[in-house]
Amino acid sequence: MKLFRTLVAASFVMLGSQMAFADQPAAEQYTYSSNLDIAKVVHMDPVPEDVCGVVSLQMTYLDHQGQEHTMQYSAMGNGCSNS
Repeated sequence: MKLFRTLVAASFVMLGSQMAFADQPAAEQYTYSSNLDIAKVVHMDPVPEDVCGVVSLQMTYLDHQGQEHTMQYSAMGNGCSNS
């Protein structure tokens, strides 16, 4: 009976976390031809210091109408050295 209660509780936790992510809009993929309307940057993923290669990052921003967008883009990590 204890195991059943634990499984039921865990399923509610998982369902709640899925519902929280459902509120977030899907990230748009950046391309060089993207027409960006950025009024304010809300959040930018930091560029990793320990990666030497291309990484996928996200930026959340507001457009001039106040709508929130999430843009996914690629950047080079800061872990490469020239020594």
